Amino acid sequence: MIEVSRLNGKKYYLNPHMIESMEAVPDLTITMLSGKTVVVKDTPEEIIERIIAYRNRLGIKAQEV
Repeated sequence: MIEVSRLNGKKYYLNPHMIESMEAVPDLTITMLSGKTVVVKDTPEEIIERIIAYRNRLGIKAQEV
């Protein structure tokens, strides 16, 4: 799980394997595979870095096919 911050400042945790897309409009909207959306304060770059760190902790170095 990765930590994100909702617009009200509360911490929220997402399974990065369930993220379908991210769009900055101007706040970052994360769309999950389920169709649910989460609007967060974090930047796309911060989220990507957290996903990379999470995958490294799991030992997933290469892109899955």
